[in-house]
Amino acid sequence: MEVGIEDSLHIEFEYNKSKYHLTDVILGKVRHQVAKGLQVYFLLVCIPVRSMEIAIQRIETITVGRSSVTETTTITKFEIMDGNPVKGECIPVRLYLNGLDTCPTYKNVQNKLSVRHYINLTIVDEQDKRYFKKQEIEFWRNRLG
Repeated sequence: MEVGIEDSLHIEFEYNKSKYHLTDVILGKVRHQVAKGLQVYFLLVCIPVRSMEIAIQRIETITVGRSSVTETTTITKFEIMDGNPVKGECIPVRLYLNGLDTCPTYKNVQNKLSVRHYINLTIVDEQDKRYFKKQEIEFWRNRLG
């Protein structure tokens, strides 16, 4: 997942998979390297970064007839960086799902209900501007009960 502004800021967040069990662990890292090449993660520090946070959001959509209601809930939020990053810095991320109020992902159940989950990476600069990237992840469970 990439967050950035062209020619000013570029940060990439890597995580291990896109489907997680409800008691799983999200493992990942945020890497910053200055380099040229096709497969290198880099950070251009033209914007002073104040903090970076990661959040898991649940978006529930209920459809009745032609109208639909959407509710967004932030399940958890963590600040993973405070201050401007150093060149070459690697920030490890380990997020345990076991103690969180999560439920499985449901996609379009009888055209009436959808429950989707997103991982959201947010960067806050010195002027309180927020840059974010949201990507869908799936939660599943083995059995009922």
